[in-house]
Amino acid sequence: MRLPLLLFICLLTFSASAQILEPKVRDTIQQDSIVPVADPKYREDQFYTSLAYNLVQSKPGDYSQYSFSTAITLGFLRDMPINKKRTYAIAAGLGYAYNNIKHNLIVQPIDNGVNSYQVVKEGSFDKNKLVLHYLELPIELRWRNSDSIEHKFWRVYLGFKVSYLFGDKATYKPGDSPAIKVKNDKNLNDFLYGAYISAGWNTWNFYAYYGLTPIYNNAPIVDSDQKLTLKSLNFGLIFYIL
Repeated sequence: MRLPLLLFICLLTFSASAQILEPKVRDTIQQDSIVPVADPKYREDQFYTSLAYNLVQSKPGDYSQYSFSTAITLGFLRDMPINKKRTYAIAAGLGYAYNNIKHNLIVQPIDNGVNSYQVVKEGSFDKNKLVLHYLELPIELRWRNSDSIEHKFWRVYLGFKVSYLFGDKATYKPGDSPAIKVKNDKNLNDFLYGAYISAGWNTWNFYAYYGLTPIYNNAPIVDSDQKLTLKSLNFGLIFYIL
């Protein structure tokens, strides 16, 4: 009696499974035959990252850069459409920026947190760079011709951002001598303001940023009547991830 009962239970189970599966298969077939409809509430919420060259502006006499001065950003932007077709939007977010400026501006400590700044001849040192870390608050005005179905599209984003300096280090290595490092420079501006644009097609987007605020707060240059008014100008690429 046990074997027939077991077979009966198995048949019941198979029959019930088939009845449940059949509607699902039918629904799947019907869904596959339906033409996709754009979501009227879609957003372009995006993670972003950019890689650019930092071309310093407002330079003092004899100032120069060498190698590749890196500017990297990454973060997230919340998309808020402002028209029915959702082709225009405002976006705001939070990001991080890393700048590594390789130049011939030497920063050296004097005493009691006071630093000196001097422009020297390129080639008179082994290494000299300024590394800056910023927390950023970007806001953008966006145009794109996308929807929730088509993710390959043209875009033009105009932005403005506030950057807060939370870490800095100037490193100067004069030949075979030990490196001289200066951190928490009080002459660096804590807040920077700047405008940027990103534009392109699909994955590849051009990115440019111009700093409206100087990196240094009018720090005096040794043996000169000039002061530091360096500003950042970045050119590169930016990538968006949904």
